[in-house]
Amino acid sequence: MNTDTVNKSIQPQKDLLLKHSLYSKVKTIDDLKCFLEGHVYAVWDFMSLLKALQSKLTCTTTPWLPVGNAEIRYLINEIVLAEETDITLEGKRQSHYEMYVDAMEECGANTSEVKAFLQDVVSTQNIFVSIKQSHLHEKIKEFLDFTFRIIEQGKPHEIAAAFTFGREDLIPAMFTEILRNFQKNFPETNLERLIYYFERHIELDADEHGPMAMQMISELCGEDEQKWKEVEEASKQALDKRIELWNAIEENIMHHDMASI
Repeated sequence: MNTDTVNKSIQPQKDLLLKHSLYSKVKTIDDLKCFLEGHVYAVWDFMSLLKALQSKLTCTTTPWLPVGNAEIRYLINEIVLAEETDITLEGKRQSHYEMYVDAMEECGANTSEVKAFLQDVVSTQNIFVSIKQSHLHEKIKEFLDFTFRIIEQGKPHEIAAAFTFGREDLIPAMFTEILRNFQKNFPETNLERLIYYFERHIELDADEHGPMAMQMISELCGEDEQKWKEVEEASKQALDKRIELWNAIEENIMHHDMASI
């Protein structure tokens, strides 16, 4: 088994995501805000998958020791560098999560809920408690719970699978579609930071991070068929949860639209 085999296995779920009816529901600026307010949790927990990989695959403690494969260390550190300290529209350094929150605020989306959620994570010191006691849509809770269960289980190849096939490999195509809708539907709204964020992801993930992440999977699994099977299963589960996240955001948009009638 290899990354091509896994990709073929998960293609039906990828197709469901790329053709999801959510995209056509984002018709007004309020719909856009609702989308951003749900999607921001995926932007945030992606960073946790990334840092879990860095913790597993590089040395992040002292005294320093040469951990694992140097090629994998390079791959993960290169991705961390861009995701955690990228260049903003104004030429400053910021994580992609912080860039996304700034983009939300620029177009008037509510960021108080996600900020309160992160404060609760700090207070409880237990991500699962924070997820459970939050007021998030149940499917968003399940999405987050899956991410941190994968991290807690601690298998680098499974974390990498959720990161790569559930996120990085999909981002260019998904965000290109979303970006087209935004440009078409909101020509008079200030979405400069949001469009920059999407275009930056398309650039990085299609040209750099996507291929790097695929190489990381191959390095981690090697010729171990059991690991490849676990990668395939984790990838399918990650995509299922992503589809449910899209369903949740679509439901939130529809409920919001009905409430405003």
